[in-house]
Formats: sequence, structure tokens, C-alpha cells
Amino acid sequence: MKRILILFLLITNTLMAQVQFEAKVSKNTLGINERLRIEFTMNADGDNFVPPAFESSGFRVVGGPSQSVSQSWVNGKSSFNKSYIYILLPTQKGNLTIKQASIEINGQIYKTSPVKINVTNAVELPKDPNEAPAVTADENIYLVADISKANPYLNEPITVVYKLYFSYNIGISNWRELNKPKYNDFWSQNIDIKQLKAEDGMFKGERYRYVVLRKTVLYPQKSGRLEIEPLSLDIDCQVPTNRRNYWGQPLMVEDSKRVSAGSKIINVKPLPEAGKPEDFSGAVGQFDFKVNPSKTTLKNGESLELTVSVIGKGNLKLFSLPKPVLPSSLEMYDPVHDENVSTPLTGMTGRITDKYTIIPQYKGNYQIKPMKFTYFDLASGRYKTLSSQPITINVMDGPSAGSSEKTNANEVAKNKVEVAKAFAFNKQKTTLKSMEKEDFLGSGLFYSLVFLPFLAIPLLIVGKRRKEASDKDVIGNKIRKSNALAKKYLGDAKKYLGQKEPFYIALEKALHNFLKAKLNIETSDMSKEKITEILQSRSAQSETIAEFIALTENCEFARYAPSSETAIQLDYDKAVSIISALEKQIK
Repeated sequence: MKRILILFLLITNTLMAQVQFEAKVSKNTLGINERLRIEFTMNADGDNFVPPAFESSGFRVVGGPSQSVSQSWVNGKSSFNKSYIYILLPTQKGNLTIKQASIEINGQIYKTSPVKINVTNAVELPKDPNEAPAVTADENIYLVADISKANPYLNEPITVVYKLYFSYNIGISNWRELNKPKYNDFWSQNIDIKQLKAEDGMFKGERYRYVVLRKTVLYPQKSGRLEIEPLSLDIDCQVPTNRRNYWGQPLMVEDSKRVSAGSKIINVKPLPEAGKPEDFSGAVGQFDFKVNPSKTTLKNGESLELTVSVIGKGNLKLFSLPKPVLPSSLEMYDPVHDENVSTPLTGMTGRITDKYTIIPQYKGNYQIKPMKFTYFDLASGRYKTLSSQPITINVMDGPSAGSSEKTNANEVAKNKVEVAKAFAFNKQKTTLKSMEKEDFLGSGLFYSLVFLPFLAIPLLIVGKRRKEASDKDVIGNKIRKSNALAKKYLGDAKKYLGQKEPFYIALEKALHNFLKAKLNIETSDMSKEKITEILQSRSAQSETIAEFIALTENCEFARYAPSSETAIQLDYDKAVSIISALEKQIK
């Protein structure tokens, strides 16, 4: 019974004891080169310990966490102590605050009080002569930024290679970036380094080991004096002491150093104005220029692809390709841009391409004018212009340009002649004239002619404003044009109901132009997923969307597959029905 009572008292004592959780530091004032020991202690066991964010408080963890637990019984009383210990190194000077740590004890969360630390300038540390390093990190570790060229032309590639040099008797265990370099007014591309490798080299006339930490390719985007901000590192290293081990080898001690590559100044030369062509778009390097059509002989309704490409070495991603100029009878869609460019240490190399889809409207021979591409050649220091050959497109069949207008004019003239002949023997009106003439001065016609110019001024102003507003409404004009084209091609499809291939070509154009008018998207963006996404966002029904997609896909397939006049009529009726449904559903 006594034992049970004693055990009960002990448990009650423990539960009633006040829980303590606090942070203790080895000192509250230290130099920036000194280390700080912080210990989080508690007198009851807990779980889910969360340390403070040391880095945001201006410290870096260089040791720990280590954990210690002690429990004792003295005169029938139990005491418990548990600690989490960290070794910290300050990363900045000033009055710093280590924030709260937290832990869960008996289902309740406890937090430490914030700890204030004053970090001063570096202080001289007392050293054991035997523990003193034989060499110092300050004189044996260097960070260097090698610049390939300090005075390049605008858009000429230069490289920056960051190397960390260290002597043979020093070991590097870790490094962290304190300040990353900033490349303002440069286009930059970092080159991945898969594995750091120590190599032998010369620095300041002596042999060192070095590691390449970072490689970057830069293209200056403005001329003048440009600055590359420095890369700064915090390095953990081991340096030898004057003590030796059993085999006579020097014992190593931990040390740290902060190094910086320093800022670099690049003087960028502008491209020469003398001899600069008007069509120069900023290309700098060495290039080849090609313009290739997929075919030059077409049937009515067929399309061709015109590929405009630049191949070579230079700032390939930083200029635009020239655009072809076509006759009005050739309809050209927006290009599909493609880049196959790699960026090694020597700069960008590869190919950029624009592919245009071109559809002829009428039969005949059409010429695509030669295209020109101008670039600045770094090797010769001069501008060079490359020209393509003229391309002749031969459309074998289809309507002739202007044939529809001539047919309509002939029919109107023919009707007029027939009407005149039919009623030539009848006179419908008399030609009696009054013998009295009204004076022009003071007549209604007189006053009308006087005031008409003044009345026309507001109309002219309103008309001019509407014209200016219409000219500025590029998107609206484009939509109206696409809407008109959709109606035109749908009418053409109706004309070609008995002819399979031209019918499906006209129907496909009608569907595409309907989308361009209603959704304001380009032909190059008309993927199945894109069309579905936009139509759903505009409240179109899923069933109608699926029918529209299926019909557009069927147009291409049906051109080359056997098809009856009944199937063609059904596709036409389906297109009219779907377009009508979408007109009502789209918001």
C-alpha cells in the first residue's frame, strides 16, 4: 500500500510541476567570425520540435542539431531534461533576433522567447599555437570571373566563366551563393555543369587547383558601359595546422571564408551606321538564308507551304525573319514559328523557321518576289544582305481572276437590251413642257444649293470620325472580313454540291473563317483542343462542339475518300445547321 501511495504522489508531483521550455545561448555579443551555441531545453519530454528559421534571422547552421536527454532520481524526486543544440555562424552584423522555437508537450504547444544577439566586427580569437593553422584561407582561396571579351559589339556573344582557385593543401567541403550575379541589359543563358571537377591550373604565377562553378553566355542588348554584378560565395574549408598525426600528416581544422568575383565592366560598341540597310532587323553573326516552297504547281483548292529559314551562328532568338510579299490572288495565313537552337559556350547556333500556308484563289501563274535578309557579319565587320530567288506558282485550274465580275456585267447588259427591245413600240409618258419659266434666283433650288454645303459639314465630320474609328478597329475589321469570307465560301460550297473536292475545300474554308469571325482566333491556333476550350468558355453546347469538330475533320478526309452526292448534300445541310446553332449558343 505504501508503494502505491508513493508512486501516486510521484506521478501527481510530476503532473503538477510547471513545464519549462527555453532557449539558452553561449553569449549575447560576438564577432561576425565567432560561433554561437544555442540550446533549446525542456523539463518534460515532448514531440514535434520545430526550430527557428535561422537563415532568416541572420545565422547559418554549421553544427547540429545534436540531442541530449538526462533523467535522475534524488530523494524520491524525479528530474528530466532534454535539449536540442545548434552551432551557428552569423552571416551579417547588427542587432539580430533568433525567433521562437516550438514543441508539443502533453498535447499543448510551448514556445521559447526570442533571443537578441549583437553581432560586431570580426574579433581576434585566442588560439592554441598547436591548433593554429599553418596556412590561412584568406590567402589561398580566390573566386575569379573570366570574361571572353570586354568590348564586344551590340548582340555579339561573350562568355563569363566563374572559377574557384584554391591551393593544394586546402580542402573545400561546401559552398553557398550569397549574391547571385545580375545581368542587367544582357540576354543571358546559363550552361549546366553536370559535375564539379577539380583541375590543375596557374593563378598569379603559381600552381593552384580550380573548379568551374558557373558558365554563362551573354548577349548585350544596349551599347555603352554595362556592369555585371558580382558573384559572392560563403565557403567551408579545411586548413592544415601545426599539429601532426601518428603518421606525420598535418591535422586539419574547419575554417570558412567569403569570396567575391567583383563586378565587371563591359564596354559595348554600337553597330556601325555606315552602310546599315533599312531592312536590318538586328541579326548579328554568320548566317545562311533560304526560302523554299513545298511545291510550285497546284490544282484548284490545294495549298502549299512556304518555308523561310535562317541557319547559322549568332543571336538567332533575338531578331525576326522577313515576311513574304504575295499577289492578292494568293491567300496567306499567319506563320508557324519553329526554333531549333542550342547555346554552347561559343554562343547560339542552329536554325529558326517561319512556315506560311498559302492558298491560291484563282488559276494562273503568280510570282513571289525575292526576299532579302540582312545581318551584321562579325568576321568582316560589315553588313551583308542575302537574297532568295523569285518563285513562280502555277495554279492549273479553277476560276479565273475577274471572271465572275465579267459574267455579272454581261448578264445585266443583256437584260437591259432585251427590256428595251420589248417595249420599244410603246411610249409610256408624254413630254409636255411648260412655256413659263421660274426664275432661278430665289427658287427652292437656289436656296438648296446655298445651304447644302453647310448642312454637309456635320455629315462630313461624323463620316470622318466613323472612318477613323473603323480604321483603328483592327480586330473588328478582321472579324467582319472573316465573317464575309465564311458566307462567301459557304455559298461556294453550295455551288459545288456536285463536285466533291472543291465542295469540301470551300466548306472547310467556311468553317475556319466562321471561327475566326466569332472567336477572334487565327488559323494557326485552330487545334481541336483550343477550339473546344474557347467554345465551351463561350457557352456552346458540348454536343454542338463535337459535331463541329467532327465535321472539320471530315472535310479533309472526304476529299480523298469515295463520296456520293447524297453524302455531300448531308454534309452541307449539317454545316448550315451547326453554324446556325453556334450563332445562337455563343455568347
